[in-house]
Amino acid sequence: MTGSARISCPAILPDTPTAHTYSIVARDPISGEIGVAVQSHWFSVGSTVSWAEAGAGAVATQAFADPGYGKMGVELMRAGQSAPDTLAKLLASDRKREIRQVAMVDAQGRVAVHTGQATIPEAGHETGDGFSVQANMMLKATVWPAMAEAFRTASGDLAERMLAALEAAEREGGDVRGRQSAAMLVVRRTPTGLAWLDRTFDIRVDDHPEPLAELKRLMRVQRAYGHKMAGDSAFAKGDVERGTLEYEQARSLVPDNLEFPFWHAVALLSLGRMEQATESFREVFARDGNWAILGVRMARSGLMPCDTATAERVMAQAARGADPEGIGAPRP
Repeated sequence: MTGSARISCPAILPDTPTAHTYSIVARDPISGEIGVAVQSHWFSVGSTVSWAEAGAGAVATQAFADPGYGKMGVELMRAGQSAPDTLAKLLASDRKREIRQVAMVDAQGRVAVHTGQATIPEAGHETGDGFSVQANMMLKATVWPAMAEAFRTASGDLAERMLAALEAAEREGGDVRGRQSAAMLVVRRTPTGLAWLDRTFDIRVDDHPEPLAELKRLMRVQRAYGHKMAGDSAFAKGDVERGTLEYEQARSLVPDNLEFPFWHAVALLSLGRMEQATESFREVFARDGNWAILGVRMARSGLMPCDTATAERVMAQAARGADPEGIGAPRP
């Protein structure tokens, strides 16, 4: 969808973020997750374009963007209005609507999208079951159809499928200016009342020569931390097998991050698995002695999940095993 209408630049630029970009808003019919993903040749595009709230919906506001569409769109959908009704209401009160491109999906998967007649070519959108893809200032008019096809045919969870749509856009030439930033925001089906816990993905690449590659890497890191949290939950219930499996998955995703074996050891300590905990601590301390310092400090502060004397003994045994000659071992 493109248009020939034009609005003079002075009326647009002073108070309007120029987030020319491509994006997708979508709901997963199985998990109920809702999300928005975006890429642009514009600094920190996610801070303007991406909005989502569990139980409400997701919004992408771009072109000559008005972030108010995000804030008010989420509020109206949270109050029970559908995505189509919400977008229609906001457009009706916007005298600059022809320079906007906005898409919304609500918690029931209803979608709405607007590409103003004065958005910069190539510009357009395509909708499907529970999703909308939209783009402006693209190199080619094949960008958004390629995004739609990629999302429909991709496998995996909502985040993976939205990433596939972004990658398809880039293969078609993407933003005519190139690339700079990207973002991914995915929220759960049902709100917990704690918005920060409702986000399964909340990642932004503000400035990078290959933002989609970096976004993909950060998705892997966030998945790893998700497995860590699931592992902690399992250990809290006494399920060592499940907890260990979750921690192993976290470590396989980001093998160089010592957070995972360290906190796995702490979790084992909480269940009295002293030998296993000591071995895991030893592995960490051998790779970076500063973690041994942290372990001792936590033990002496009473922050390990066992009595202080036991925690200090485990730390000392692990440190000696990691550094048999005591060269880098923490002082008692």
